[in-house]
Amino acid sequence: MSSTTMEASAALDGFHPITRQWFTEAFPEPTRAQTLAWPAIAAGRSTLLLAPTGSGKTLAAFLVAIDRIMFGLPEPTLSENKPGVRVLYISPLKALGVDVERNLRAPLAGVRAVAQREGVPFHEPQVGVRSGDTPAAERTRLNRQPPEILITTPESLYLILTSRSRDILRDVDTVIVDEIHSLVATKRGTHLFLSLERLERLRREDDPQRRPLQRIGLSATQRPLDEVARLLGGAEADANPEQPVRPRPVEIVEAGRSKQIAVTIEVPVEDMTQLAQPVVTGSAAGAPQPASIWPAIHPRLVELIRGHRSTMIFVNSRRLAERLAAAINELAEEELALAHHGSIAKDTRLVIEDRLKLGQLPAIVATSSMELGIDMGAVDLVVQIEAPPSIASGLQR
Repeated sequence: MSSTTMEASAALDGFHPITRQWFTEAFPEPTRAQTLAWPAIAAGRSTLLLAPTGSGKTLAAFLVAIDRIMFGLPEPTLSENKPGVRVLYISPLKALGVDVERNLRAPLAGVRAVAQREGVPFHEPQVGVRSGDTPAAERTRLNRQPPEILITTPESLYLILTSRSRDILRDVDTVIVDEIHSLVATKRGTHLFLSLERLERLRREDDPQRRPLQRIGLSATQRPLDEVARLLGGAEADANPEQPVRPRPVEIVEAGRSKQIAVTIEVPVEDMTQLAQPVVTGSAAGAPQPASIWPAIHPRLVELIRGHRSTMIFVNSRRLAERLAAAINELAEEELALAHHGSIAKDTRLVIEDRLKLGQLPAIVATSSMELGIDMGAVDLVVQIEAPPSIASGLQR
């Protein structure tokens, strides 16, 4: 047995036998990200996992928590009649949260099936999603019957913590922050890290000596890792301002790998300087207008879409997403592309995503709403129109 195989086998030793049996039946072996991360996560240590998209890092973060809830001893602080959330998954995008909720169904159903087959008692966790798209009736239900695993966004977490609903979070012992690189350099990220400290304080109202949250950060692109880990872990502080702030430890697990990516930069016109020369359009009284590059871009996009199985086109604004999708369809005289952004209704977004995954939609024109780790395995071409908003965003796309 090779050292790599032995290491992968040892990574499964921390799981309940039923969870381990399900995994070995479902997968040939753990991925590198899972092999390196599981020992730290199973030991209860806060962990920052750097791994590429498609490396199984979401299951690396979740499987330990699922194992604890299904076969571990509960640690309730609320009454037995009103259990609380145990695992809090924070997604920067609503679409990513919905995607993760779908992806959790397979391991939950698989572990349940093995446990039933072997006659082993278990507690199956409920999974809930709360975001800006969640209807009021569903939010009320989540408050009355909180799931053990709650998938939410930074903004929804803040709203829960500042309302009467916050009591459902007193039992949280694990927080998973996905695509953390999209948050650390922004005010949104600062707000999230403050919310995590509020959550820490809420958990300790009844027991000041309670163990800190286990925080798990997932990222595909972010560096420097030490700084990201510092922000993820937060710090302990005493009432005495003279006492130094004590950063909480976070273990960094780096499971990155080099990717072979074919990158082509295309300029749709031969001479870009010609675009600076005004042209007269419309009535004679109209002022000369600058030439447009878009009439040259649209035919090329139609050609690229028709030459590939599934295409994702990234743009930097919702308005451009709508205009570009409409122009592509008009030129092609058929529905080749649809726009995807945060202003589109939730149900419509889900239909668009499903159609692309199933190969029923040739292309999607998206803003950042689709760039963060959403499972789109059928996509074989990515097009970026204009410069991406940041280096991290460009790498992610």
